[in-house]
Amino acid sequence: MAAYLIGVDLGTSGTKAALFNTAGQLLAAAFAETPLHHPRPGWVEQHPDDFYAGALRTIRACLEKSAIDPSQVAAIALSGQMAGLCSVDQEWGSPTRYDSWLDSRCAPYMIAMQEHAARIIELTGGYPTYSHGPKILWWLHEQPEVFKRVSKFLMPSAYVAGRLAGLRGEQAFIDDTYLHFTCLSDTAKGTWSDELMELLSVPAEKLPRIVRPWEIVGHLTREAAAESGLLSGTPIAAGAGDTVAGMLGAGLVEPGMALDVAGTAAVFAVGLDSFRPDAQERTLFTGRLAIDGLWFAYAYINGGGLNVRWFRDQWGAGASYEQLEPEASSVPPGSDGLFFLPHLGGRVCPNDPAQRGLWSGFSWSHGKPHFYRSLLEGVAYEYAHYLRIEQALFPQLRFQEARVIGGGAASRLWNQIKADVLGLSYLPLQQQECTVLGAALIAGHAVGVLPDLKEAARRANSPRDPVTPDPAMHHRYQPLVDLYLDLQVRTAPWLRRSAATLEASP
Repeated sequence: MAAYLIGVDLGTSGTKAALFNTAGQLLAAAFAETPLHHPRPGWVEQHPDDFYAGALRTIRACLEKSAIDPSQVAAIALSGQMAGLCSVDQEWGSPTRYDSWLDSRCAPYMIAMQEHAARIIELTGGYPTYSHGPKILWWLHEQPEVFKRVSKFLMPSAYVAGRLAGLRGEQAFIDDTYLHFTCLSDTAKGTWSDELMELLSVPAEKLPRIVRPWEIVGHLTREAAAESGLLSGTPIAAGAGDTVAGMLGAGLVEPGMALDVAGTAAVFAVGLDSFRPDAQERTLFTGRLAIDGLWFAYAYINGGGLNVRWFRDQWGAGASYEQLEPEASSVPPGSDGLFFLPHLGGRVCPNDPAQRGLWSGFSWSHGKPHFYRSLLEGVAYEYAHYLRIEQALFPQLRFQEARVIGGGAASRLWNQIKADVLGLSYLPLQQQECTVLGAALIAGHAVGVLPDLKEAARRANSPRDPVTPDPAMHHRYQPLVDLYLDLQVRTAPWLRRSAATLEASP
């Protein structure tokens, strides 16, 4: 029996592939950057060809590094960015570039959909944001000729999987872990919603078929095999959204478990045993995990992790993270009264596109370390808001620890700040390549190599070096969380007026 699995993740900054054995041990990994294009203010695009080329290049690099026999690869699966949108024509060409989750051009349609938000949340588990529904409407109304050429809208992972398999437009698919971002689904049933498609005037024929993550969607073509180094006919599983694949790879396989995905987007999630949309606060997304019978609730900061890189590049004066962290560690909790709102790309959870980044409370006594620490604390305060909602919605669950993955997991200072603010132990994991690991586990399950997906995920990763909360610091931080939330509420109207004024200016 073939003994190896490959997971491929199509991220915002680049594509990563990794080769694992069936025990989840990482044998080789490779990364290829993917450019971001900004053709107009508010527009953020990537080219589907870059996704495909990156997948081929990184798969081949994994095979070369490991020197394994390609015939021993049982299957591959892909994960990828969740809220953005690709498209294919009937020949699997790309009528559009990838309309990124960071792209805000669809804001007018997102705002118009708010009158239907309650029903959209009830059915999909998510609310209108810079995601599939508003983006489809933008293409429908703003680029009708391009829209006509689109056979199906789909996600980057499905685009690459389909191209690897030589699919045609009518074979396009979306796996059900993306449904809470669609504004068009009945997520509890795992189907498209006729009601929402009619309500939003979205043609059903533009939507792909819905599959489970472990469905085999095709097999590698000869051309793709020659370019990737794999064998022709290698099975390709649908995979899952990057956040969901990361949850699986991190071992989030039980209700009540929490996970911090400290990546480009800062995500805080909990596992659930039932589908319960957040209809009141409209802050949490509720969706399907990659394991039967398990769900999740999560919220995220649009570009929350990107803020850290932005600060380093723009204001760090050439300092590395290794230099910034010790300096910020010397600043007391609360950053001497300096607060940071982390919504440089608009607020998503709850939705408020006019929100922006903001520092408040600084004086001549504040220096670069204060600003950096306040940036880290701002993300933790926002997480505290999410956790309070989750605790109110799911009082039967007891939250005691949060596993943490992503680039931010390497920061012990940030882990300590989050642990102290949330009152949860923070657990970095032995295996940090959780997203590609989750995709690989799905691939193994798809071909029967890993018949019990939950147990395979549990065995494949384990915590290390836990960071425990300081009870005194947790107590000290709670009024600061309240002040942060109050600042957010009070500044929101001004930011909306500012956005409207600037938009009206010639």
